Amino acid sequence: MSRNGDFSQPHPYGPSVANLIEQFARLPGIGRKTAERLTYHILAAPEDEAADLADALRAVKTAVHPCKQCYNLTEGELCDICSDARRQTDVVCVVEQPRDVTALEASGVFQGLYHVLQGRLSPLDGIGPEDLTIAALVKRVRQGNVRELVMATNPNLEGDGTALFISTLLKDDPVKITRLARGIASGSVLEFANKDMLADALRGRQDF
Repeated sequence: MSRNGDFSQPHPYGPSVANLIEQFARLPGIGRKTAERLTYHILAAPEDEAADLADALRAVKTAVHPCKQCYNLTEGELCDICSDARRQTDVVCVVEQPRDVTALEASGVFQGLYHVLQGRLSPLDGIGPEDLTIAALVKRVRQGNVRELVMATNPNLEGDGTALFISTLLKDDPVKITRLARGIASGSVLEFANKDMLADALRGRQDF
């Protein structure tokens, strides 16, 4: 049984079609009808187009991995941002997910580096500090190369709690901790904020 509907019944086009519908339905935001439309599109597409999609899915799972320094997504040892000599290496923006890096980069304002936590603290979901890259962030700061941490976790209860936890861990370390200005509404998500709003938030960041 799929969370979006029951695909266990035999499909008139056979089990392969039923299985593809179910796999599409596992994707976030995809319901039964959309899963069926995607499946019928694949069935109607030329074979090489379907093969290209399959190859792209396989490649992204085998080639893409976390950057060894910031945990953003990359195909190399370091991501393009960490390996860019023009970036400020002593200012690090802390975000929850790689998609937040994309959103902030679109603002065109921030010229420092990033650290991707790969989530946020959520005790109700069983997500603790050991499930995130918090220890790696603390080590990065204590190596002495970071002057400022910009806390850019999402402005909601769990995001603020994660930022507070990190700032408490580092309260005795000689690093300035700031947060994005609250031009971003409380309870919102970074990836849905427009680039002007994010630019204002970055420029107006405050002490945490």
